[in-house]
Amino acid sequence: MSSGPGEAPVQRVLMLCWRDTGHPQGGGSETYLQRIGAQLAASGVTVTLRTARYPGAPRRGVIDGVRISRGGGPYSVYIWAGLAMVLARIGLGPLRHAKPDVVIDAQNGIPFLARLAYGRRSVVLVHHCHREQWPVAGRWTGRFGWFVESKLSPRLHRHNQYVTVSLPSARDLAALGVAPERIAVVRNGLDPAPEVTLTAPRVAAPRVAVLSRLVPHKQIEDALDAVAALRDRIPGLHLDIVGGGWWHDRLTAHAERLGIADAVTFHGHVDDVTKHQVVQRCWVHLLPSRKEGWGLAVVEAAQHAVPTIGYRSSGGLTDSIVDGVTGILVDNSRELTERLEELLADDVLREELGRKAQARTAEFSWRQSADAMLGVLQAVTSGRRVSGLQ
Repeated sequence: MSSGPGEAPVQRVLMLCWRDTGHPQGGGSETYLQRIGAQLAASGVTVTLRTARYPGAPRRGVIDGVRISRGGGPYSVYIWAGLAMVLARIGLGPLRHAKPDVVIDAQNGIPFLARLAYGRRSVVLVHHCHREQWPVAGRWTGRFGWFVESKLSPRLHRHNQYVTVSLPSARDLAALGVAPERIAVVRNGLDPAPEVTLTAPRVAAPRVAVLSRLVPHKQIEDALDAVAALRDRIPGLHLDIVGGGWWHDRLTAHAERLGIADAVTFHGHVDDVTKHQVVQRCWVHLLPSRKEGWGLAVVEAAQHAVPTIGYRSSGGLTDSIVDGVTGILVDNSRELTERLEELLADDVLREELGRKAQARTAEFSWRQSADAMLGVLQAVTSGRRVSGLQ
């Protein structure tokens, strides 16, 4: 990863994110940032990640070459990170040694406002817009959060470079007033599936997987409803839900109400090997999320030749799923159930979609993503802005 002609070299990067991959509620957006950070670190860039603390997590550490600095909780992480950035400018505090050439401000609804400390050297990373998610936070919190995301942040960052992970997310940002010429798209990479998980046979009885954090906007209720509707027509149907989150109890209660608790396994937050072992056994992957930046779980399932059914309206899934080729996009929960029934019954179609999905995974690697991100960062340090798919 070297600088191009006329590009300023990037030697030190500060990344800001409200969670890291070790957090019990960490998901695809955290994986994206840390995997790219690890690739940059492997190439000789000094990378520091500032994030929140959680039970059992040390204040400082090094993971895959990335220096981790933790402080604050789910919301106070923004306050403590802001204070750390201000102190760092005068050589004090936990980020005093970071001395970044460029900062990646991961805006998960709320930005860290790194622009106030580092000016145009701050790059705003947005996986997707949160219009559909803010109401869950409560009436007034939701209104304030959406105001910050849709009005304040675009205004404050009107001269800054943006990065997002899919073309639909880029269009959403443009709709909020972000100039398209400042929006670069750096797609997700992909970790190789553990070899030990790739050889196990599919189970004989139909099994469906959901890889997701357990939060409201993931709409896992739709997967439960589909299993409930099909259970009598498809003997032995079982649903594996892999992931943790604060919506867990609501989902288990929903499964009880539907009378399918014995047909659902909630695996919780598991290690990578276990996750891939579960997917390898399954026939189909469901991702009924209301909103996705891209959908890392889609290509993780595809590594096992397992096709995904998801919602077209989610945005990012229109990038990660080639409809009718590597998976199926649907428009509502009724169609989700119908297409799931079709795939479970049609071995030829299911296996064809799975093979093509698996073949497409060769297009994605974290090295490619990191190279693309580095190109954006180099442009920023040279005073340029870039746009489009990198």
